Amino acid sequence: MGEFATSVAAPQHLRALQQANRVRLARAELKRRVAAQATTVADVVLECPWEAESMALSDLLMSQRRWGRARCRRVLLSLGLPENKQIGTLTDRQRRALASTLKERGEPRPHVEHRFSRDDALVAV
Repeated sequence: MGEFATSVAAPQHLRALQQANRVRLARAELKRRVAAQATTVADVVLECPWEAESMALSDLLMSQRRWGRARCRRVLLSLGLPENKQIGTLTDRQRRALASTLKERGEPRPHVEHRFSRDDALVAV
C-alpha cells in the first residue's frame, strides 16, 4: 500500500513543479516586456493575463524602469492598496484607479526651458 501511495503522489508532484516553472518563466517574460516598454503596467493590470493573476502588485510595478520600492509604496498607499496584493484579486474599481494613476504618471512632463539673458539677470538684481 505504501508503494502505491508514493507512485501516485510523484506524478502530481511533478505536475506541480512543471506548472510552477511555467508560471515563473511566463512572469519573467512579462517583466522583461514591461522593462522594455513593449507593454505597460496599466495594460497588464486592466487585462490581468493568467501569469499575472497571483503576482504581487509591487513585483509588477518594480519591473518598470526607474521604479523602486519607495515609488511603488507611495503610489499604492495613495490608492489604499497593500504592496503584496495580488493582481487577480483587485476589484474593477481598484483596477481602473490604479491604471488611471499609472497612465497619469506615465505621461511625459512638458519640458520648459529657461534661458536667461544678461539683461534678465540685471533686472532680477
